[in-house]
Amino acid sequence: MIAILDYGSGNIRSAERAFATTGLPVVVTRNPKVCEDALGLVIPGVGAFASCMAGFLAVDGASILKSRIEKSRPILGICVGMQILFHVGTENGATKGLEIWPGEVSLIDNEILPHMGWNSVQAPANSNLFRGVEAADFYFVHSYAAKTAVSGALNAFTEYGETFLSAVETSHISATQFHPEKSGAAGLKLIANWAATL
Repeated sequence: MIAILDYGSGNIRSAERAFATTGLPVVVTRNPKVCEDALGLVIPGVGAFASCMAGFLAVDGASILKSRIEKSRPILGICVGMQILFHVGTENGATKGLEIWPGEVSLIDNEILPHMGWNSVQAPANSNLFRGVEAADFYFVHSYAAKTAVSGALNAFTEYGETFLSAVETSHISATQFHPEKSGAAGLKLIANWAATL
């Protein structure tokens, strides 16, 4: 089963439908035990860094994440669900993140924000997430991003005024700055690739 953590971050029904295409049961929940025991946990994210962190902590998300990391159970963060994995976000003032990965999430250096629409991703070699969609475009909606590679991880990058981190893969934690659930066939393939590792 795939659990999508419901912590009040935007409309997650499109994510629920997209992950259901994997053939695995999908549940949208804030039940800690269900989230801890699921084959895979998805952390969605729509909105500002600080409000997403507040919602995440309000449903005891930090304890859920800690339990899954200790047991090496797979996690996938999406958009702000990726951003909050870093040390700090600077949107509307500095807000402490979950500190899973070092680095700061800061405003993208581009005159036109938000970065909204389709863009390419420089996928890393040997990526599980991007297998079969290495040359595909994905759908982005954001103004802030992490910009420094995570040491020991597979890092993907995208250009929009400057280079920012658009995906990270470690042995059991993956995340995308773009929205795979809104990225058509390429996004569904990426979701299927992640689900195949569960």
